[in-house]
Amino acid sequence: MSTIVAQSHFIFGLRTGVSNNLCFFDEHTVVFPSGNSCVCYNAAQRCQKFIPGSEKSRGMRALAISANRRYLAVSECGERATVTVFDLQHEQGRKRKVLTAADALARDFVCVAFSPDSKYLVGQTGGPEWMLILWLWEKQKVLATVKTSDPNNSVTQVSFSPYSNTHLCVSGRGVFKLLRYSEGSLKQSGGPKVESVDILCHTWASGERAIAGTDKGRLLVFESGDLRGEINVASTAAQHHSDRQVHLKKIRGNDVGEGPRITAILSYSKGFACSLGPGAVCLFEKTEEDGYRRSREIRIPPDPRSNELTPAECQEIDTMCISPAEETLAISTDRGQLYSFSLSSVEIHKKEHFEFLLQSFHFKSITGLSVCIRKPLVATSSLDHSVRIWNYETKLLELYKEFQEEAHSVALHPSGLFILVGFSDKLRLMNLLIDDIRTIKEFTVRSCRECAFSHGGHVFAAVNANVIHIYSVTSFENMLNLKGHNGKVRGIEWSLDDTRLVSCGMDGAVYEWNTHTGKRESESVLKSCSYTDVAFSSDCKTILAVGSDLTLKEIQDCQVLKEVPADEVAHTALAVSHSGRVVFTGTSSGTIRAIKYPLPLQKEWIMYQAHCGPVTKMVITFDDQFLLTVSEDGCLLMWKVIDKEGRGLKSNRQIVHTEEILVTKSDLEEKTQNMLELKMRLEELQMENEYQLRLKDMNYNEKMKELSDKFTQQIESLKTMQQAMKTEMEKQEQEHQESSTEATVKHSLELKDLELSYSQKLIVEHKRYQDLQHEYQSMQGDSQKLLKAAEESKVQSLEELTQLFEAKLQEKTQLLVQYEEDAQQQVREFKEFTRQVEEDEGRLIHDIQINYEKKLHAERETNANLKGDSSLMTQKLYSLQRQIDDRCADINQLKQERLRLLGLIRSLESDVEDLKQQISGHESTNQDKDQTICSLKKKNQELEKLKFILDFQLSELNNKTETQQDDINEKREQIHQLEEELVQIDKSNTQLKLSISDLGLKLRTKDKEIHKEMLIAKDLETHLQRLKSDLHDCVSFIQEPRKLQESVRTIYASYVSQADVVKKSSVDEDIQKAFGRQRDYQEKIVNGLKTRLAKSAAEHEKVYVRMMKEKETLFTKINELRKELHLARAEVKDHMAQLADLKRSQIAGRASKKGAEPEGDN
Repeated sequence: MSTIVAQSHFIFGLRTGVSNNLCFFDEHTVVFPSGNSCVCYNAAQRCQKFIPGSEKSRGMRALAISANRRYLAVSECGERATVTVFDLQHEQGRKRKVLTAADALARDFVCVAFSPDSKYLVGQTGGPEWMLILWLWEKQKVLATVKTSDPNNSVTQVSFSPYSNTHLCVSGRGVFKLLRYSEGSLKQSGGPKVESVDILCHTWASGERAIAGTDKGRLLVFESGDLRGEINVASTAAQHHSDRQVHLKKIRGNDVGEGPRITAILSYSKGFACSLGPGAVCLFEKTEEDGYRRSREIRIPPDPRSNELTPAECQEIDTMCISPAEETLAISTDRGQLYSFSLSSVEIHKKEHFEFLLQSFHFKSITGLSVCIRKPLVATSSLDHSVRIWNYETKLLELYKEFQEEAHSVALHPSGLFILVGFSDKLRLMNLLIDDIRTIKEFTVRSCRECAFSHGGHVFAAVNANVIHIYSVTSFENMLNLKGHNGKVRGIEWSLDDTRLVSCGMDGAVYEWNTHTGKRESESVLKSCSYTDVAFSSDCKTILAVGSDLTLKEIQDCQVLKEVPADEVAHTALAVSHSGRVVFTGTSSGTIRAIKYPLPLQKEWIMYQAHCGPVTKMVITFDDQFLLTVSEDGCLLMWKVIDKEGRGLKSNRQIVHTEEILVTKSDLEEKTQNMLELKMRLEELQMENEYQLRLKDMNYNEKMKELSDKFTQQIESLKTMQQAMKTEMEKQEQEHQESSTEATVKHSLELKDLELSYSQKLIVEHKRYQDLQHEYQSMQGDSQKLLKAAEESKVQSLEELTQLFEAKLQEKTQLLVQYEEDAQQQVREFKEFTRQVEEDEGRLIHDIQINYEKKLHAERETNANLKGDSSLMTQKLYSLQRQIDDRCADINQLKQERLRLLGLIRSLESDVEDLKQQISGHESTNQDKDQTICSLKKKNQELEKLKFILDFQLSELNNKTETQQDDINEKREQIHQLEEELVQIDKSNTQLKLSISDLGLKLRTKDKEIHKEMLIAKDLETHLQRLKSDLHDCVSFIQEPRKLQESVRTIYASYVSQADVVKKSSVDEDIQKAFGRQRDYQEKIVNGLKTRLAKSAAEHEKVYVRMMKEKETLFTKINELRKELHLARAEVKDHMAQLADLKRSQIAGRASKKGAEPEGDN
């Protein structure tokens, strides 16, 4: 069996809180962080490539792409802050280098940036150190470090100048510095005083100019490190003229005012773009006067499906980037959305809006996940108040809707036409229409954290705290209430045949319920573990569960069969493949694990980097092709489930996806009416266009005639002008030929004169050259004479110097001899001195040895005393070690208890948050409730009357429960009797096994006897052949009676004996008796089996007939209910019409009364 693996396929979501979290790789590909990976998304091909993060990473903090678009730097925080550089041109995004802060203490790098030539990388560490580190990243070498801020101020952005590798800019709250790298260090080259200014972003407009945006809506302009002015955007915000000029002005103290926050700014070839408040981006273009002109304003469009108090157009822009060809502008927002805008499209007199770059994402924790069997759809619910329907084959968002409350759970109907959504106040069953999600029925199930449809789709289960309610989808009746959990239920799942339901809870209990009777069939309770998810195995024979004890358990018949050993990370979610070959689990760290099934006994799994938060839900599609996971990070990740060879899994069942959708009658009628109106409008427009075209044709024909007459007149005038021009041209050609002949004659004469003059000059220069050559020869002879004289003087001076130095050498040798004699004398004196010193030292050593022997004796005595003390101390040490071991064991127990309590605390904290949110919702509705209190008090009086009746009914129910308790005791006695019968059946089974073994032994003995008989038969055959040959010989004596008689006697004597005859007959009789007994016994067994088979077939047929009858009755009931529902709806419509008529009549009556009163007064 080949190993099953999961391959990242597609992800929906953006990781917020990452600096510079969107950048272009090429014209159609963007890079953004999602989950625990960086995603390269190609918008043209609609495909994604994943660059996974580090295994021990605690989260990404910043991204940066190089100027040549080849390298991507990712800052991650963990045990040690790192910056990883990836090669984007490699297919798998190969990891090139991992950079650290060397000796500096750094928790994380809040922002990083590449140099223009992509050789250097700069990283800014977080507080309180705020160190800026410059690397030569290819060699992993730290070139320089510098502190950029104090602990009170923070740095938000760092960048290289696009025109220099050595100039950097650092900005933040109260920080704006220009740095220059020279002589192995970073030095500040300029920085104005901006302590009171919170600079959120900056960009380089040129080699010396930088523009910065602040939280007060100011655009500051810095040149050469000094603050030179401010771009006035306040006056332009109220007007919308695109051709107005925005000038630089000098800053004054009283000019500072409140304005929209400028959170992102980006420069490009024509100018720069900046965010101007929530949901708006303004483009500024350069002008000839060294200023900027505001050219365009692009806004995030409002979301028509949003019901939130903060609409989509109020999102704050985090990051902006522009494509290499400057045709597309892309942005990311603080609510995890990606938008793009084509700069090449120009729409005059129209408001320009962004479009979604990929799809609309969740931006808060995803709480629910569900798939259906008839459509390739997946539904998700989130704390961002939205429910979204995705198509995992086309990778599109099919449908979504936002609500007033948070959605805690979701479940898709198997048909893909209905959806269950759990809110804090109720559970809603809704229709999935073509363009909307509409409520059908509301159920009073508060804070439903788990809900699920059965595989048949006829019922669904919903969780309310520790109770599981089962409702009918057709009648909406509460069929069963499953009670038994002492803590909140965290997971439920239906079996394939919908007869069983498994649930797990925070109380450490896993229960298997019978959905027909509502009784528990099996249970497994482990109070030390708080379970988070549960699932059936593929054959529904065993149950798999995960919880806070960090293990994966397989449970069958109330016992834990297998347990995958614990790890450091807890499992939070679980999914089992329908083929039964693999189990996927999600962890609290966001990783996914693929574990073989049957489960291994050791820690054997394949781990994948997936999310940056705990995995909340995971599910496998019904065709085993995709694994879907969601997390608290708000991302939906699709995995392709394949084997090691890259092939998809083969499903045992064939799944056909349908394409039908739901449309309400009113919508359909409205659309048909709109279509008819549009058709009418189209026909009218066609008529108008035809009439306008005819008028235009007539006008154009008249204009064509006028133009043709005009052009014919112009052509004739041009022809006359052309002829006049030809005559003038011929005259000019003749004049030009005459002037050219005169010029050639003149130039030939001048050339002859020049040749004569230059020949005379050459003769004069030749004579001058000969004179100079004679002078050179004479000077050469004089120089040779001077060289000879210099050589002679050199030889004489050399001889004099050699004589002088030889005399000095003799003197030095004499002095050397004297010094050697003195040295020998000093050596003799030193040897005598050393001999005397050695004698004195020998005496001293002897005295010291005697003293140390005395001290050694004393030390030995003290050592013996210390040994006795040490034995006592070792005993104390052993006793203390035992105490330490006991304490360690207690500490380990306390740690385990602490882990369990931490799990409980987390779950309780989530419950507290939910309750707080409920309280906030209740506080908001308190005013409405105050108004309804009066009416409720009146109802309370009526309810007190009902209370007496209900108490009476309660007493009757108590009496009934007592009778039911007696029935339960009787059932228990029957179960005890059945258990005794089982024991007797086991005993009878053991006796039957013994009898079977005895029969087997008898069968073996019979086989041996048969083998002997076969040997005897072979011997008889040989005897028979001999007899035949002897008889043949005997036949030859047929003419001689005496010889014939003798030969017959000899044959009889040799082949026949009386004992053999008797023995053979007795043996044959015994064999026949045994064979008869065995045949009778086998026939009895076969007859018994036939009777049993006939009984079981009859029972099976009865059960099948009964099930078919029940099915027919159910179908008839469903049809009757549908008819009743149709009639009820018709009655409701009639009642509504009657109510409308009554209201109209009442209004008319009131109006007539009011009209009658003034007449009476008159």
